Amino acid sequence: MLADLAIIPIGHSPHTSKTLAEVLKTIKDSGLPYQLTPTSTCIEGSWDEILAVVKRCHQIGRADAPHVVTLLRLEEDEATEGKLKSNPESVEKKAGESFEKNPAVA
Repeated sequence: MLADLAIIPIGHSPHTSKTLAEVLKTIKDSGLPYQLTPTSTCIEGSWDEILAVVKRCHQIGRADAPHVVTLLRLEEDEATEGKLKSNPESVEKKAGESFEKNPAVA
């Protein structure tokens, strides 16, 4: 299963990087495969593993802000693992070209 997770602390400070760094450490420490993007983090694991990590991440956001929005989008595909890598590779194969996965910031 893939989960796209975004934690949005509201009402505390416009600078959320410290809170989000804690969230990312929690995801990394879970041992689940993950990929950071500019707007969210994609995590791969079982239903129970993902929900446990999401709960901890939400709690981190809530501890630092009076209001937190947690956005979670799930993709479940039977008997498929390694989708963090295989999904982008499949699209590139069909397109016949590579696409940036970590675009450089100018």
